[in-house]
Amino acid sequence: MQNEKSTLEFPMLFPDADLRKILSMIYFKLPFDENLYSTNNNNDETHIVFHPFDGFETVVHPGKIIQIKSEETDLTQLISSTLPKDSNQFIPETKDEYLKNLADVIDVIKENKLPKLVYSRRKIITDFHKIDLSKSFKNLCDSYPNAFRYIFIDEKNAWMGAFSEVLGKFNKKTYDFETMSLAGTLPVSESWSEKEIEEQKPVTEYIRNILKNYSDDIEESATYDHVSGNIKHLRTDFKAMIQPENLDSIIQHMHPTPAVCGIPKDFCKEKIRELEKFPRELYAGYIKIETEENIFYFVNLRCCKLYQDAVHIFAGGGITAKSSPEKEWHETELKSEAILKNLVIITE
Repeated sequence: MQNEKSTLEFPMLFPDADLRKILSMIYFKLPFDENLYSTNNNNDETHIVFHPFDGFETVVHPGKIIQIKSEETDLTQLISSTLPKDSNQFIPETKDEYLKNLADVIDVIKENKLPKLVYSRRKIITDFHKIDLSKSFKNLCDSYPNAFRYIFIDEKNAWMGAFSEVLGKFNKKTYDFETMSLAGTLPVSESWSEKEIEEQKPVTEYIRNILKNYSDDIEESATYDHVSGNIKHLRTDFKAMIQPENLDSIIQHMHPTPAVCGIPKDFCKEKIRELEKFPRELYAGYIKIETEENIFYFVNLRCCKLYQDAVHIFAGGGITAKSSPEKEWHETELKSEAILKNLVIITE
């Protein structure tokens, strides 16, 4: 990555409609890296692509990745008036609706003897005047230094997120491929139960079986706690040497992993379409970032879709036959806090 300032300049006083015609920006920070990066909007190169969970268009951010020298100056370009208005007319799922739907999900799991199915919801916030995007993004970056953190606004979309699940990391020089099995969620202060342990096991097995098809040299860590803000997950790391020509195939086989979908994958994807109230769009998809040395694939989990008049926060949970609907609701509330507590919302 070159140490140069972005060439993007967006006038602060343009009328909203005019600004949206020219506005396309992304800012991000890599895990354990406090440098701020963007792109130079050169259409001849593409290094950042957001892939949806299923069935929606990819979001491409053209240009070479560049390092931003003046974080304070550049982040002031993030103006909430440039966001689209929320025309979805989505009515958020109430707690009672969620509990009833989750009981149906558990019935599907039991009837089909599924190890796991992931069910998600949107928490929709509307009671505000505007959002301070710059401060919100800074808060998110400060809260999750071990995560991939991003915010982008283009002609159609605006999203922000911070998450530490890596679908894959490929070193272009050594051919080393790294990934992780990350599943099971509890507040940091609680102890693991059989439910969380059994939820993470099939994710680990799923990844292990895929890598065996592409490498004879696989390293697997012991399972350990991965802390992210106010919650923790169970995590197992993998490392394998692969051939570059197999990288895309591995990613396509892995996505979506059981951590965001379920097992078996195709059956669970179909059930998710039937059971969930809203489309996932970019939530639980993945983001490809290509630098000079590495290709990263980050799972888009703790994230929200931004509007002038609403924020849609996405959260889900791995459901098993032993799941408690009340506890699962509480888990989605905890996960939503990753975004909600960092939003700087102006009410009047």
